[in-house]
Amino acid sequence: MRVMVRDGLFSDADPPALLGSQCGACGSVLFPRADACTYCATEDPEPVELSGPGTLWAWTAVTAPPPGYRGDVPYGIGVVELPDGVRVITRLTERDPSRLTAGQPMELRVVPLHRDGDGNDVVTYAFAPTS
Repeated sequence: MRVMVRDGLFSDADPPALLGSQCGACGSVLFPRADACTYCATEDPEPVELSGPGTLWAWTAVTAPPPGYRGDVPYGIGVVELPDGVRVITRLTERDPSRLTAGQPMELRVVPLHRDGDGNDVVTYAFAPTS
């Protein structure tokens, strides 16, 4: 069985999508979903799915596991800019920073993170280079 690392961050569909919000008052797009706009404080922004290809903006590798982390290290982490301008801090499928470049096209994927105590595959979202 597959279990999401946290409900409400992404859809495990084909294709997957990040779950965000769009403010009806100022038009800002937010990730993750929020109860109020972080730009103008308007309550109840509209839920939206954020998808499409992204562009790599910044990246590095994590070489030591953070407290409580049960996945493999090293792993890539970066910032991917989506077409609507939202920059997402995200796990990357590429763990070697030398294989990544600024402006590189990226696509959203759902990837395994670890197994939980019940033997379920815990999955998360990550961006992968498309070229």
